[in-house]
Amino acid sequence: MIEQSETPLRVVVADDSVLLREGLVRILGEAGFDVVAQAGDGDDLMRKVRAHKPDLAVVDVRMPPTHTDEGIRAARDIRAEMPEVGVLVLSQYVEETYARELLADDASGVGYLLKDRVGDLDVLVDALRRIDAGGSALDPEVVSLILGRRRVDDPLEELTPREREVLALMAEGRSNSGIAKELVVTERAVEKHVTGIFGKLDLPTGSDDHRRILAVLAFLED
Repeated sequence: MIEQSETPLRVVVADDSVLLREGLVRILGEAGFDVVAQAGDGDDLMRKVRAHKPDLAVVDVRMPPTHTDEGIRAARDIRAEMPEVGVLVLSQYVEETYARELLADDASGVGYLLKDRVGDLDVLVDALRRIDAGGSALDPEVVSLILGRRRVDDPLEELTPREREVLALMAEGRSNSGIAKELVVTERAVEKHVTGIFGKLDLPTGSDDHRRILAVLAFLED
């Protein structure tokens, strides 16, 4: 059962398909979110976000006029202009390039999910709440695609297979407890793997949340 927060998160939804947009608005409302505005293209989305200053924007990757990457460009503009607004981009297909572009500079407060995930309300809500908290949410299919591609001078080649599994789940936005449940290990074991990842990637000291984001960015790099 979805737990509703006392103060609903305010959301702007952008999709050029009225049917899909209305459906998303309905399920978000049922999950306890406050949808304060809707948009049908990138320009309208920016106007609505500037006017309402929501907690989150849920954006279709392809919108008018070209139906290519308007959603990604709008998402990056939102993050640059209003970094306090979390952004979740939804895509019909796995488009690794767009996912990388979205998370290229900063993986905090952003997410990229396939539209199929919208059918699983728990997954959608969990992703939105993680993004609102400053985390990231990357679709498992995109993570699998990146893992399956061979890279030259891979910065992650020093990681053990288990550490790579942990990092892949971190890229999806999982917490240590979530990773432990997925891998059927203790949280203490996950903590040790995470510490090992930070050390092998030579990440600067600081908060674990910040270093998790840096680790995810390293995972996404060519």
